[in-house]
Amino acid sequence: MGTVYWITGLSGAGKTTIGKMLYEKIRAKYPNTVFLDGDMLRKVFGEDLGYSMEDRKKCAMRYSRLCAMLQEQGMNVICCTISMFDSVRDWNRQNIQNYKEIYVKVSMKTLRRRDQKGLYSGITTEKEKEVVGVHMNIEEPKCPDLILENDGERTLEEQVEKILEGDLGIPMLGNS
Repeated sequence: MGTVYWITGLSGAGKTTIGKMLYEKIRAKYPNTVFLDGDMLRKVFGEDLGYSMEDRKKCAMRYSRLCAMLQEQGMNVICCTISMFDSVRDWNRQNIQNYKEIYVKVSMKTLRRRDQKGLYSGITTEKEKEVVGVHMNIEEPKCPDLILENDGERTLEEQVEKILEGDLGIPMLGNS
């Protein structure tokens, strides 16, 4: 049976970067591992939803249902998504076996400094004007399985090792 690693946090927190390295490490030993990213999934689903709170929640539920389906088929799923809704995470916990929630937490100061997509400096496209954490309130995870503080104090490798060493149900990669 697979495991879902739901990596959540605000845009620019480092979810995708951490998730990709985690994917590479787990997939090296367990080929039944897939990597999903919120931006990538929006394209896969046809970009038919906008960025309103309602559309974001619908989008997040699509990701949740997809993760549940893949996990039921024995896949390990690493899903990197903002999805900052208690109701979505509650659904995941109730409907996905082996669900592991990892919250990548970053200060607003760090997010503004990184600002890879121009979201925090106000240089955004019309469809992205409502930025989660700036224009829209977030529902910060209340009981994630792991919180990664990602303000630059730890390297990428250290962050991924923290996940691998944590008690998240990941079989130790050095053991058979």
